[in-house]
Amino acid sequence: MHLLTTTRDALLAPLQSVAGIVEKRHTLPILSNVLIEKQGDQLTMLATDIEIQIRTTSAGHIGGEDVSITVAARKLQDILRALPESREVSLTLDDKRLTLKSGRSRFQLQTLPAADYPRLSPPDEAAARLSIGQRTFKRQLAQVAYAMAQQDIRYYLNGLLLIADGSELRMVATDGHRLAYAASELEAPVTTRTEAILPRKTVLELARQLADNDDPLEIVLAGNQAVFRFGAIELVTKLIDGKFPDYERVIPQAHPTLINFARQPLLAALQRTAIMTNEKFRGVRVVLEDGVLKVVSTNTDQEEAQDELEVDYHGDKLDIGFNVTYLLDVLNNLSSDTVDWRFKDSNSSVLITLPGDDRFKYVVMPMRI
Repeated sequence: MHLLTTTRDALLAPLQSVAGIVEKRHTLPILSNVLIEKQGDQLTMLATDIEIQIRTTSAGHIGGEDVSITVAARKLQDILRALPESREVSLTLDDKRLTLKSGRSRFQLQTLPAADYPRLSPPDEAAARLSIGQRTFKRQLAQVAYAMAQQDIRYYLNGLLLIADGSELRMVATDGHRLAYAASELEAPVTTRTEAILPRKTVLELARQLADNDDPLEIVLAGNQAVFRFGAIELVTKLIDGKFPDYERVIPQAHPTLINFARQPLLAALQRTAIMTNEKFRGVRVVLEDGVLKVVSTNTDQEEAQDELEVDYHGDKLDIGFNVTYLLDVLNNLSSDTVDWRFKDSNSSVLITLPGDDRFKYVVMPMRI
């Protein structure tokens, strides 16, 4: 049974869009597969890990018969990657075996029935429908996603809080040691404030897939699911059920000492001193004195690093310990030339913001060194 003839790139591009969520090892063998459905000249590919589902539809394939099958996603992707670019590819199905031919290359793959493939059904009714540019959403994700927890027993921290409130879209992530907050403008206001906690895997997949342009991203929040539609892609995800911490209580309101740093020199100084930190604790001391900021690190071998920056500071000495990774993360994920740091005392968190912009806030708790 001839299914279709197309180019290698026309098959590989949609497959790469969906295959990123496929787990290498799964208790259900069919979840290692991608669902391929062909109707007329339209080809749909769908992958799921039960929590997330990605579907992409493309047209213009020279068709044979309509069909629905599932086949090993990683194997098919590896085969297509190994073929020369723009090479013509044909797919045929014979007795549950999918044959892929391209030039003198021929591959046979086992299939599993499409009827057995689990699917997430997009919700009918929505609590909120949002529209925003892909670039805006992608950049906002980049400003907060690194602060998500990884494998924390407080499962609601292993994700990102999304809040649609009026004409503002807010994102918050925290692992209990640091917190990142970013806001942006929605294209149309929502009537009801809506909150959702997106799973970590969903956040990383969106960051990977969204384009760096102003094409629209449609978001539907409904019950325990969210749907993201952009380009030819529809991503459906289950949401994390839990109570996210009150982020507004964590963000300091009265830190009197404000210092403006050039981002790149500060980042470079922290990267250099990080070389000498203890691998497990990654602690550095940030010392503020008259006209100078020192970054100091030591390790268990009694080795030490120190770097200095000239700063506009004239006050009492401040000596605060931080996990250097938390400081590097924020500086690496911002694109501004300068950043504002607000201090209170040696036992308090630091608040990092962007000059003249109240839509980004980053709080880091101090650590004892």
